[in-house]
Amino acid sequence: MADAMPLLEIEAIETCYGLSQVLFGLSLSVRSGEMVAMMGRNGMGKTTTVRSILGLTPARAGTIRFAGVEVRKLPSFRIAQLGIGLVPEGRQVFPNLTVRENLVAASGNRLGSGDPWTLEKIHALFPRLAERGGNMGNQLSGGEQQMLAIGRALTLNPKVLLLDEPTEGLAPIIVEELLRAIGSITRAGGICSIIVEQHAQKILSLADRVVILERGAIVHDAESRALKADPAALERHLGVSGATGDEARH
Repeated sequence: MADAMPLLEIEAIETCYGLSQVLFGLSLSVRSGEMVAMMGRNGMGKTTTVRSILGLTPARAGTIRFAGVEVRKLPSFRIAQLGIGLVPEGRQVFPNLTVRENLVAASGNRLGSGDPWTLEKIHALFPRLAERGGNMGNQLSGGEQQMLAIGRALTLNPKVLLLDEPTEGLAPIIVEELLRAIGSITRAGGICSIIVEQHAQKILSLADRVVILERGAIVHDAESRALKADPAALERHLGVSGATGDEARH
């Protein structure tokens, strides 16, 4: 059950790449234990929002508060140390480290969690990582690399987990497995999560809320069940048929 007070608060941020502005006054709040799916057609600012939260592409205006602390002007490594973990687009595992080395390289319980994510807990969540522990990162399948990327983020014991397109390019059976794992992480661990995801029908059954971006601003923010019951909104914002679950390619 999500807490009443927001853990992550974003107010009116504006983010640019050089002279090109991508985010226009975007605001969003997420509570502990809540999963928010961030959706929208390509190029609408989803990845930029994730990068802005972590300071990888700093917002030039607005406010980003984590656990009541203003973090917008902090360097990205300090934001991560405060308890925000990232599962980046494209996985970005260390190819020349073993699976086990990827998981332990930056692990730690810096925030003093009473039930921290350990190597054993990661293996219980993703048994394949235990089986492939001695393999190099570049010897894994795409699905296994994504499991490793999620496990690596969890070993930092974050309070907020940002997942950027975690199921992109993966087989449907792997997508189902990953989304189930992500759901269990949020609900059992009380982690607040924002997941950028294109599989509309699958994520609507898992997330608590869905926010939809268009041209760098949130144009729809509703409980997942409400959006799932509104086929017109799905078609209008995402090019998705609510009746069939078919998704347009963009």
